[in-house]
Amino acid sequence: MSDPLPVLVRAAEPGDIEGLTALMNLPGYRHGTLRLPFESVDAARRRLFAGNADVTSLVAELDGRIVGNLGLWRQPGRRSHVGRIGMGVHDDWTGRGIGRRLLSAAIETADDWLGLLRLELSVNVDNAPAIRLYTSLGFETEGCERRSILRAGELVDAYTMARLREPPGRDVARASGPLD
Repeated sequence: MSDPLPVLVRAAEPGDIEGLTALMNLPGYRHGTLRLPFESVDAARRRLFAGNADVTSLVAELDGRIVGNLGLWRQPGRRSHVGRIGMGVHDDWTGRGIGRRLLSAAIETADDWLGLLRLELSVNVDNAPAIRLYTSLGFETEGCERRSILRAGELVDAYTMARLREPPGRDVARASGPLD
C-alpha cells in the first residue's frame, strides 16, 4: 500500500476564500453538492464567513492548495444534539482518501468536542463513492428524498443518511485523591 497523501486538515480561514471558491466552482465538485455554478468570491465569502458560531468549517490542504472542504452545522434548540454535514473534494483528487480524512476529523469533533449524538447529511442517489464512504464511517440510509435536487436541468433523488451515537454515561471524571 502506498503512503497516504500529505494532506493537512485544518480550520477554514477567510484567507482561503479564493481557493474555496475555485474548488466549489469545479464541475465535478458541484455535481455532487448543492452548489450553484458561477459563485463569486464575494458571494462565497458572505456565505462561508458570515460569523455563524455554530459552523465548523474544515479544509483539506495538499501542497498549499485546497483540495477539499467540509462544513458541520450544529442545529439549534431542541435539535442541538444534531450536526448537519456538507462536503466535497476537488475533481482531480477524488478517491484518494481526502473525503475520509475530512469526514473523520468532523466525526471526532462532533463526538469528542461538541457532544453531538446525531450527524446527518443528504447525498445524491447516484453518488456511489460518497455513499460507500459514509456507510464505512457508520452512516445509515434513513430515507429517500424524491426529486430533491435540480442538477443540470434534471431532478435527482437524494438519500438522507445519519450516524447515531449513544449518549455518554453519566459518569463524571473525578480526582482519585485529595488535592495537595
